[in-house]
Amino acid sequence: MNASRLIVAALAGSLCLVGCGRGPGGYGSDGLAGGPRGDERNVKAYDINPQPREKVKDGGTLRWGINEFPTQWNRNHVDGNLAVAAVVSNALLPAPFRSDEKADITANPDYLISAEVTSRDPHQVVTYTLNPKAKWSDGKPIDWADYQAQWKALNGTNPAFHIVSSTGYQDISDVRRGRDDYSVVVTFARTFGDWKSLFSPLLPASTNSSPEAYNTAWLNKIPVTAGPFKFKGFDQTAKTITLVRDDTWWGDRAKLDQIIYRASEQDSLIGAFSNGELDITDVGPSAPDYARAKTTPGATVRQAAGPDFRHITFNGSSELLTDQRVRQAIQLGINRQAIAQSDLQGLDWPIALLNNHFFMNTQEGYQDNAGALGVYDPAQARRLLDAAGWPLGAGGVRQKDGKPLNLRFVVPSGVQTGKSEGELAQSMLAQIGVKLTIQAVPSDDFFTKYVIPGNFDMTPFAYIGTPFPVSSSFGIYANSPNGQAWNANFGRVGSPEIDAAMNKAGQNLDLRQAHADTNAADKLIWQEVNVLPLYQRPQNVAVSETLANVGARGFYDLRYQDIGFTR
Repeated sequence: MNASRLIVAALAGSLCLVGCGRGPGGYGSDGLAGGPRGDERNVKAYDINPQPREKVKDGGTLRWGINEFPTQWNRNHVDGNLAVAAVVSNALLPAPFRSDEKADITANPDYLISAEVTSRDPHQVVTYTLNPKAKWSDGKPIDWADYQAQWKALNGTNPAFHIVSSTGYQDISDVRRGRDDYSVVVTFARTFGDWKSLFSPLLPASTNSSPEAYNTAWLNKIPVTAGPFKFKGFDQTAKTITLVRDDTWWGDRAKLDQIIYRASEQDSLIGAFSNGELDITDVGPSAPDYARAKTTPGATVRQAAGPDFRHITFNGSSELLTDQRVRQAIQLGINRQAIAQSDLQGLDWPIALLNNHFFMNTQEGYQDNAGALGVYDPAQARRLLDAAGWPLGAGGVRQKDGKPLNLRFVVPSGVQTGKSEGELAQSMLAQIGVKLTIQAVPSDDFFTKYVIPGNFDMTPFAYIGTPFPVSSSFGIYANSPNGQAWNANFGRVGSPEIDAAMNKAGQNLDLRQAHADTNAADKLIWQEVNVLPLYQRPQNVAVSETLANVGARGFYDLRYQDIGFTR
């Protein structure tokens, strides 16, 4: 497998990456998180004001605030894998599978009648039966040829296609027509457990047929659609994107007449919402914005457990952090509970530490694998540093061969969360003789010039998740065969044992055993100290009180045709 999906998305002042996958969740039917793990028991899996279609008005315009205005609308393109692009194009494009609030994956009947593993030996074979009513907005049917073309574009064999990731597609040996045009037979050369993650979003064969079309046909354009809404137009001056109901849609008729997305800076979006100019916008982790949205007349803030987590990445290739004992000591010297309490203050959100790199602490499959390395233990941290040959020196800072243990904590400028985390960690690590120097860098340069090339010792950000536990996060923890090409593994620490455990999990078609294999990999990652998980991030979405079937969705895939205002 190759690097996970890694495109930067600025989400309400907190820099994030798309790509850290998650497994099926464990939630009760009331939408509350299940499992006896403390404060998170009462965390909602989703909060969207679910209403039956008969209680939703026909007609109306939804005004939706977003904080980016994408230019590349091919979401399988390396420049198009943005969270904001998905918010818009999920109303327009086919997805053969849907995730519910539990992250349980089922066939999406609007596009797929059934899909099943029809053979396991000698190779995994999956047979898809497509909905024959489904068609593109240009009138062409959605059939087997679209699936074949997408595999050829995304399997990584032709570098002229600027793809996000070949994960899963590179394991396929053949995609062919089945008994008719609406039957697709996919044969895998290597078993791929997360096969339901593929072909979503699906693009037409015309887009995937050539690198030129793939790379350019969706630049500042949405040329073809196949959803309950269709594309009407962009307004580059007003920064708006308008979608209208597609009356040729074969599924449930969309309740709304149109959706108008308006792109602006986060503070401007909250102001526009408070002034009644927007019906929905993401609040993000800002306590002041949260308070402002909550006090807006006729509005509420919907909250749910997000499929993403805040963390601190350690750079194992840094001269000061190559020793595993030093990394473990630094981890033990950080009070994660205090950082989580600081980050989440004022958001009415329970504090629950995350002790797993793959599963959220509200999901089926989750188990605490941190053990002794997940607790705040400055005494043990001091012992590890002594054993690693870093005695206390002048000024209370440890030294080795005349060099102080002074670590750079790189944060994006203007992101208060990262600055606060650095200041807290700075105070904590001083107690074990480690100096932490906070380095604020331009937000636009944070990933490209610092995180990705390894120009840091420690750095905080968030990973955005998907419902698939290993396939989309493999690259974050994958070992480098030559110690140089770390790709998505920004911590630059790995091992053949971790890779083997992740490969075993990714190739297991038995869900329960895949969970066990994934947790085996997680235990090894805790020992290496690559990514230090902090907490599962809440989604905070400000909405008009009468808005139904949309809000803080967690893992739930919105049914855009059901969104609207209550009667």
